[in-house]
Amino acid sequence: MDNRTNTIAGWVLAGCGAALGLSIVGGMIFHGERPEKMGYAIEGVVAEGAAGAAAEVPIASLLPTADAAKGAEVFKKCAACHTINQGGANGIGPNLYATVGEAIAKGKGGYAFSSALASVGGSWDFDKLNAWLTSPRKFAPGTKMTFAGLGNAQDRANVILYLNQQGSNLPLPAAPAAGAAPSAKDAAAKDAAAKNQPATANAAEAAAKTGPDTADIANTGTPASGAPSVDPEAARKGARSEK
Repeated sequence: MDNRTNTIAGWVLAGCGAALGLSIVGGMIFHGERPEKMGYAIEGVVAEGAAGAAAEVPIASLLPTADAAKGAEVFKKCAACHTINQGGANGIGPNLYATVGEAIAKGKGGYAFSSALASVGGSWDFDKLNAWLTSPRKFAPGTKMTFAGLGNAQDRANVILYLNQQGSNLPLPAAPAAGAAPSAKDAAAKDAAAKNQPATANAAEAAAKTGPDTADIANTGTPASGAPSVDPEAARKGARSEK
């Protein structure tokens, strides 16, 4: 290897070393951190969690327009673990024939349900099925069902309608009327929230009913020392008018 080749190789190694050193130093100076506030606030856009909670639609409102055929397509996601035909065998999950209206975690040919689901109690009504299909783990913490759930409310309505047609055929719940009075559960929640309001809210409510405290708005100023209580010019004009 001649001197020229050695020189070139030396420069290449030196360049690589310099690049590596600069990379390390740059990383130490300009290290990335998660910003305290992500992105830019856009007016009129509501956070996803809050929007999801506010926009939740009762399953009874979606069932009248649900499509059982589409529900059968959605059910294909469940077919790896469940059968749904009458007399079908249990698999990883129980057979689901005539499940709507049936007691939760009971029967099904002796299928071994988890204690978490068995402890829920009650029957598979439309609301409980909707909650279960939304998130099995939230509905019955500790359940052995690994399915994450269906995030789309219309998909849940479609599959619930399909399940209902497979041996149950229960009448669908009446859709809540627009502007209907809140349920007893909602009323209880509102009462609980009212009890937890701070004292300032109660004071504001009392002020709205009785009016503001007039002592707070009275003229309590003190006249300047030595200031006349009556304008002299006004006094002279008054005297002339009396004559």
